[in-house]
Amino acid sequence: MNLASWGNYPSVNNNALSCETVEQLRDIICRYRDMIPYGNGRSYGDSALSANIIDTRKLCNMLSFNEDTGVLHCQAGVFLSDIVSVFLPRGWFLSVTPGTKLITVGGAIASDVHGKNHHIEGCFSSCVKEFTLMVGTGEMLTCSASENAELFRATCGGMGLTGVITDAKIVLKKVRSAYIDQVTVKTKNLQETFDAFEQNHAMPYSVAWIDCLAMGKRAGRCVLMAGDFRQDGQLDYKPPTGMNVPVMFPSFVLNKAAVKTFNWLYYAKSLNREKPARVDADAFFYPLDAVKNWNRMYGKGGFTQYQCIFPKNKSYEGLERILHAIAESGKGSFLAVLKLYGKANENYLSFPMEGYSLALDFKIEPGVFSLLDSLDRIVLEYSGRIYLTKDVRVTRDVFEQGYPYIDRFRKVRKEYGLEDKFSSLQSKRVGI
Repeated sequence: MNLASWGNYPSVNNNALSCETVEQLRDIICRYRDMIPYGNGRSYGDSALSANIIDTRKLCNMLSFNEDTGVLHCQAGVFLSDIVSVFLPRGWFLSVTPGTKLITVGGAIASDVHGKNHHIEGCFSSCVKEFTLMVGTGEMLTCSASENAELFRATCGGMGLTGVITDAKIVLKKVRSAYIDQVTVKTKNLQETFDAFEQNHAMPYSVAWIDCLAMGKRAGRCVLMAGDFRQDGQLDYKPPTGMNVPVMFPSFVLNKAAVKTFNWLYYAKSLNREKPARVDADAFFYPLDAVKNWNRMYGKGGFTQYQCIFPKNKSYEGLERILHAIAESGKGSFLAVLKLYGKANENYLSFPMEGYSLALDFKIEPGVFSLLDSLDRIVLEYSGRIYLTKDVRVTRDVFEQGYPYIDRFRKVRKEYGLEDKFSSLQSKRVGI
């Protein structure tokens, strides 16, 4: 069985190894080399692709929950969607969640995912009390901010390169509703967009769709959504069924004209809403999850997501340059997401820093990689970095310049003898 990434690029042959118990996992780890753990395949590029892939989805039991502290103990293959379905009706929600709930807890830790509340709550690792890690010898180590702390900081954001997480204790947050009070701000340009983020800085959650093809005085215009959980006691949560993309689209469907038309319509139909509107949690946090297999819209050639971040004092100029380059190329995206971030944590390969990030999808087609190379140069010029979970092509030099603690990460890998055991196509490409 071959396993693919969410971007369906690159297409590679691999040996998929499944395990249902910790004992089976230990047997795999002791027998094989050149392997990487695999959750639900929602990383976009080649970070979870290798000669041997350890499919962890059957390690999916919830082990215990403390109603007083909100601490959930579960195996690493549990999906965030399972946690939401079980606990939101009971008044608990994920402290930090990315834009999809269709990932595993182990994957969330390995990518140190972030969400719409990073400026308030930080990354996923901020709600991780501890986890158990099986290293290359089969030994299981408990890791936390105080126990095996270096291994904890290397694993959170370490893209599965420090071993296989078997279980974790994470802290859920208490909520009083399954609904969000959402305000909507429609801006006319990048300066108004930055002003809107700052004016809504106190809101726990914020995110903006940005028109990446707008040019001139309209460049950087966006629709910003900000909100918080309601206090109405309505916990009648039911996961939506959604629609499905049953087959791969022909590659010509997503073209420049289609993207431009979509962006124009989406911006035109959006309205400023200063009075909060009632929005269900799935629509607010996970809008794309409503369309199953939406990655098929990009066709058999696949796609990649480019996500970069800039320090706050350089974000405006950096994003202005990035947006201009994308608009000039005409290779825009339906999905163009702008977010505000708080301070960076101490994890060695964690992506966020205090500033703003932009994420865009690009169909794999002639000229796209040369465009992304030019965006890389802008990112480095303004002291930014690239997100490994979305990446499929960044060079070692570009990657290293964005991550100042890379040598500490390499040191941990060497000390625990992990370099030959755990590797991915990505790790070989960027030298980690």
